[in-house]
Amino acid sequence: MPTSIETRNLTRRFDDFVAVDRLALSVAQGEIFGLLGPNAAGKSTTIRLLAGILRADGGEARVLGLDLLTQAEQIKRRIGYVAQQFALYADLDVEENIAFYGGLYGVDDPARLERLLELYELGQFRRRKAGQLSGGYQRRLAMAAATMHDPELIFLDEPTAGIDPVTRKELWDLFYALAAEGKTLFVTTHYMEEAERCHRLAFLNRGRLVAQGTPAQIRDGLHEQVYLARIPYDPDLNRELMRIDGVELVNQFGGDLRIIARESVSRSSLQQAIDRHAAQSIEVFAVATSIEDAFMTITSRAGRGAI
Repeated sequence: MPTSIETRNLTRRFDDFVAVDRLALSVAQGEIFGLLGPNAAGKSTTIRLLAGILRADGGEARVLGLDLLTQAEQIKRRIGYVAQQFALYADLDVEENIAFYGGLYGVDDPARLERLLELYELGQFRRRKAGQLSGGYQRRLAMAAATMHDPELIFLDEPTAGIDPVTRKELWDLFYALAAEGKTLFVTTHYMEEAERCHRLAFLNRGRLVAQGTPAQIRDGLHEQVYLARIPYDPDLNRELMRIDGVELVNQFGGDLRIIARESVSRSSLQQAIDRHAAQSIEVFAVATSIEDAFMTITSRAGRGAI
């Protein structure tokens, strides 16, 4: 597959703070590529670098076959960018916002505008002020405005943050439709279920790449074993489990306790710890690794300097 993005040693500093540290990424044309990481990991800075909004302090990057350092203006004409806080004009209506952003790229195409209104189900709101739309429909409008010029590569910085699960699913259906047309989508997200929807992923921590691959590859690449015990939250139990040499992480999900441990940790040692705290017999059993298990383990390990 042709590549839409290639970076090598891409670096950006803010004074003494290294926001993006020697980043090496490869994103294929037509894929949905997810970038994950804790807050301040460098995700938004990476997007701004690749979109030509920020200038790199070091390294190389090619976007859509163009050199990011010398051809940034040409790149900008061929990409779309939906920021976390997309700059919709609250006093312009839906149609005016889309037409305005198209005009920035020299696009005056009524037929395409109508298609976008239909695609993003905005036709019924075409005369409504952008500031009067719900959060979900503002996101739809942001997508329509950012794609009026039919970009080949679309950057989406947390595009579904703060919207309901139904609208989130509908937007992801639209993302898949765009990818099926050959568009490349570069997405940042904090939602693990959205990470599972991406074709490939990269994890950032403190500006550094700590994992990259398909969701299955990242799950399979975690050599630790994940155990599950159905037991209510007990801080004393959690502390005891974390004192066991080889236990990497303890994570509570409602009534489920997930324990991520190295191969040296026996199931019986975990069972004994739980037996000391449980009022009744509760079994500990091995389960498959989830993306969240991998994400939490890899980033916490990186934070300890173990990667």
